[in-house]
Amino acid sequence: MLTVASDIDVLARFGRALADPIRCRILLALREAPAYPADLADALGISRTRLSNHLACLRDCGLVVTVPDGRRTRYELADERLGHALDDLRTAVVAVETDRTCSEADEKGCC
Repeated sequence: MLTVASDIDVLARFGRALADPIRCRILLALREAPAYPADLADALGISRTRLSNHLACLRDCGLVVTVPDGRRTRYELADERLGHALDDLRTAVVAVETDRTCSEADEKGCC
């Protein structure tokens, strides 16, 4: 039973991270290559403060890690398999019809 709880926790953390478009953009950028926060903020067109908040969430979810690099800190995916998982999810999403939403979207905030 402990394994199931752990699996559910991992999926919930991944879902929380993907629930925000900016975090999705950060993950996709880091899928391409590790990056420094200033470079990520510039590439994504967001403030460094806003980026910092999203990076903290991704760290808390266990999806990204920091790597000290002299006086700077670089961010990268915590596991290279996350890049493959993101690719698989992107492929699966393409099959979703964009003009449809779940019947409970307004009530439950899903879809």
